[in-house]
Amino acid sequence: MILGVGSDLIDIRRIERTIARFGDRFLDRVFTPAERQRSERRRDRAASYAKRFAAKEACSKALGTGFRKGVYWRDLGVVNLPGGRPTLILTGGALARLKAITPEGMTPRIDVTLTDEPPLAQALVVITAEAAAAMERRP
Repeated sequence: MILGVGSDLIDIRRIERTIARFGDRFLDRVFTPAERQRSERRRDRAASYAKRFAAKEACSKALGTGFRKGVYWRDLGVVNLPGGRPTLILTGGALARLKAITPEGMTPRIDVTLTDEPPLAQALVVITAEAAAAMERRP
């Protein structure tokens, strides 16, 4: 069952300019420590940050709130699973919203796809729910 879908497209140069202007003040406000660590290791760190920024925007749309109703930037953290697949870890208001939209007896799943083709970066987020028993049988 699909609970929400969100997408976002951003100009990587906009993130570059924002980092140049506001530096750590911007990065600390928007990104988790894990996201910063991963992006700072990249050759093109602005593209890495832009993809994560787009994923956060897309997820806030999929949650149906945007960045209001207690959902903040750092409540949404882009991480990679052991196989490399990106997903989001939600905390705070974002997690509360996810729980609120997930039907009883169901387990939520967040699927994320990230891409960039300079000067653009894009993210698509799909939030689904499956019966808890079905999730236990997954490999």
